[in-house]
Amino acid sequence: MRASIGDYLGGVDLCGKRVLELGTASGFVCFHMERQGADVVAYDLSPDRAHLQNIVVFAGDDPRIVSAEYSSLIHLINNGWWLGHRTFRSSARLVYGSVYDVPSAIGCVDVAVFGSILLHLRDPFLGLASALRMVRETVIVTEPYPKYETLPPVASWMCETLSQLGPIVSPMAKWRKQLLRLVHKICGDPLWKREVALRQFEEHLLRYGERKEAMMTFIPDYRRREPKDAWWHLSPAVIREFLGVLGFEDSRVSFHTQLHERRPTPMFTVVANRTRASI
Repeated sequence: MRASIGDYLGGVDLCGKRVLELGTASGFVCFHMERQGADVVAYDLSPDRAHLQNIVVFAGDDPRIVSAEYSSLIHLINNGWWLGHRTFRSSARLVYGSVYDVPSAIGCVDVAVFGSILLHLRDPFLGLASALRMVRETVIVTEPYPKYETLPPVASWMCETLSQLGPIVSPMAKWRKQLLRLVHKICGDPLWKREVALRQFEEHLLRYGERKEAMMTFIPDYRRREPKDAWWHLSPAVIREFLGVLGFEDSRVSFHTQLHERRPTPMFTVVANRTRASI
């Protein structure tokens, strides 16, 4: 993310701003914002607060084992944040708690940042509402585009690349036959499965890219019993609707690509400004 962290944060100038970062994890975004001149309050889980409310527990799973594994992971992530804090001689403050009950003792902030955490929340609207009541000016929400794991790797890569086209994907309807031929050539038989997958992908791109539909797609698959740490793919439109309800009606969307596990991952960022007072 080093090369494109500005895109990840929507190009917002954070110098002199008091920022609340939800889901700070290893602290990379936190320490970057601090270097830009922001006064950052980082917020995250701790092992004793890593209960199962945001973990997918499939029928037949042992909740005690799942909880122990999750708490161990959170412990490592917390250690990573404190290592960075010490290494960069950071002045950022870290508060532990639930995203659904952000303490008012943190005080008012100018900006809140939700960096790729809404997909991990069972109730993303409640997570937003809990924090945004304290935000005076701006909220930044960054999320990934959906992945298409039913396609073979090459076709999946092609879909991820095409999804970066964002608002200009509407002409894809004219290209469908050419795209189908290409995917069929790459993937081979049975052709009908690839055609169905590509049609679904095309429809999804049109909805996401043109930002017309407020969509939430349920991610957990009980057949594969995965993933256990993610619930939703959210479209830019549904996030804008959430924020509008919470008093942030002036919003814009930008599209960008970040690297995840050395692979380009299409993402979008919604930046919204407060237009109405919080309740």
